Parts: sequence; structure tokens; C-alpha cells
Amino acid sequence: MKGGSEPKILDAACTAIGRFENFVAGWSDARPLICFAEQCSGRDSVRMKRFAKYFAFLVVLCVAAGFGYGVMGYRDAVRQSDEYAERARALIAGGRGPARLGAERLRQLILVQDPGYLEHWGLDLSTPGAGLTTISQSLSKRLGFDDFQPGIGKIRQTGFALGLESRLDKDQILTLWLDTVEMGRGPDGWMTGFFHASDNLYGRPPVNLTDYEFHRLLAVLIAPGQYRLLEDDQSLEERVSRIARLVSGNCSPNDQRDVWLVGCAAS
Repeated sequence: MKGGSEPKILDAACTAIGRFENFVAGWSDARPLICFAEQCSGRDSVRMKRFAKYFAFLVVLCVAAGFGYGVMGYRDAVRQSDEYAERARALIAGGRGPARLGAERLRQLILVQDPGYLEHWGLDLSTPGAGLTTISQSLSKRLGFDDFQPGIGKIRQTGFALGLESRLDKDQILTLWLDTVEMGRGPDGWMTGFFHASDNLYGRPPVNLTDYEFHRLLAVLIAPGQYRLLEDDQSLEERVSRIARLVSGNCSPNDQRDVWLVGCAAS
């Protein structure tokens, strides 16, 4: 079952916390939030203790609901894992698996898109250039949601990614990602799927593309709705040049969040 909206209990709990914080902020204009016995009446002290207990309860409720939401994603991925594995096997048999990119092209794709992919278990918060979304999490947006929305949805997305990683191997996950990834607008309209985009734009599979052509496909992955593959797009060309420097080993991302490869910009 795909998820399109957050559970009501999670939304209600976090909304209540927000309202409570606003209330305390307004009330504390007239009453000190932290007071000593000689400054506040006993009634004020009791009132603040009640507020603190209520706030702590809401925080615990929100955290528990969030954890439960992540578990829901994990269980949904596990429940559908046999179907996903079969779909991946069919794609691989049809020549649309990661091995058909060629070893060097596969290395480059992983380096740009998710440099810690072969080592992490669905979540990567440390590898330079990894950003906040792994390949497994990116795939989870499409497999686990009818309409993914950032924010609270990230919790279920991460749980779903962990579920995929627990049941599918890396080749299967990457195969499904290659088949479903958004690639921007091509000659015949919006393109979905890395192999499809290669065929649609260049009439050849990725392994037979020039380095420049392949790097253009890699470049568009981060913002398929922004970059224009069919036009003279200088922002796209700048990202292509950064990718070329990255894969040749002439630069590296500045930090974990440097998905735009600022560290590889021309000096």
C-alpha cells in the first residue's frame, strides 16, 4: 500500500506541540517561563509544571507516532519485496540492469548520485556528496508513495528504504531506480527511466554514449524539471563540467551536503 498522507495521530500530535509552543510564547511575555520561588507565586509554579508535563507528553507522542510511521514504511516495503524483486529480475534479464552500463559508467553514476551506495544500508549521513537522499530513499519516493511530500513523509520514506535494503540486493534496488528515475523532457515528452532517456535522446544505450553524453544524463538527475536537455542550457553545462572533474578524480565534494558539487566548480 502506498502512502500519500501522514497518519492523523502524527499530524495531530505535532500540530498540538506547535500550538502549545505558541501559547507558551504568548503567555511568557507576561509571566517568566523560568522563575524562582521569590519571584513567582506558588500558583505560577504549579501552572508551569503542568505545562511542562503536557509538553513532554506531546513530544513523546509525536516521536512515537513518527517511529510508527517509519515502521509502516518498512513493513510495506518488506510485504511487497517479492514483487519488486521479480520486477528487477525481469528488467535485468531484458538488459536494463546496472551491469549493462559498463563498469566504469556504473562507477561514475554511483559516485555522482550516491557515493556511499555500496556500503550503506539505505541511509547515509556522512559521505561527502551524499546529500539527504540515497538511491534507496529516492526509489522509495516512487514505490512507496502516490504523491510524496517532503517533511514528515521523509520518515516513512526512510523506513521504506530500510525495508528495501533488508530484502533486495544492491543490483535489484539500483535496477528499479534506473527504471523509474525522472529524466526530464525529451523529444517525445517527459522521460522516465535512465535507459529510456539514453535511447530517446541519443538512439544508443548508455554503454555506447560518449563521456559528454553520459555526463549530461547524470547531470539532469538532480533536477530533471530544471535542466533542459534539448536546449542550450548553461547551468546544465556547468554541472556537466563539474561531473567530468569529479569522475576524473580532479576534485571532491566539499561536504556531505554538497550534492551540487560546489567543490568541483571551476576555480
